[in-house]
Amino acid sequence: MTLEEMQAKVGEAIGTSDWLLVDQARIDAFADTTEDHQFIHVDPEAAKATPFGQTIAHGFLTVSLLAPMMARMEKPAVQMSVNYGFNKLRFLTPVKSGKRIRGHFKLLELIEKRPGQWLQTVEVTVEIEDEAKPALIAEWMFQHFA
Repeated sequence: MTLEEMQAKVGEAIGTSDWLLVDQARIDAFADTTEDHQFIHVDPEAAKATPFGQTIAHGFLTVSLLAPMMARMEKPAVQMSVNYGFNKLRFLTPVKSGKRIRGHFKLLELIEKRPGQWLQTVEVTVEIEDEAKPALIAEWMFQHFA
């Protein structure tokens, strides 16, 4: 879809991702990659004594899974898009090991900053299967080059 067609969708939902499993193997791999081996993430026995009763995913693991969630959403046809950062990012509920998550995406803004250069802001809510509160809510920005 063109940038102009996408711009007409401001204020609308642009999709919901498939479910992704956040199992202990994924959590452990993320811990190894980031060198963050805090027991709450990687030690199931010690994590039983916490208020969560088991291991939980790193918040940044959940954030990193936004990329594959966003991959199937409606996007404008451009030469290149880059991650531009976040306006807001709040972790609301920890994702327990073995849970599935999915993203709900809403287009908040798409504006041309200069000729051929567009800034897109998307609201994303990451739902945890069978949980009342989401894992996170964020305003995620992309820079598009037409």
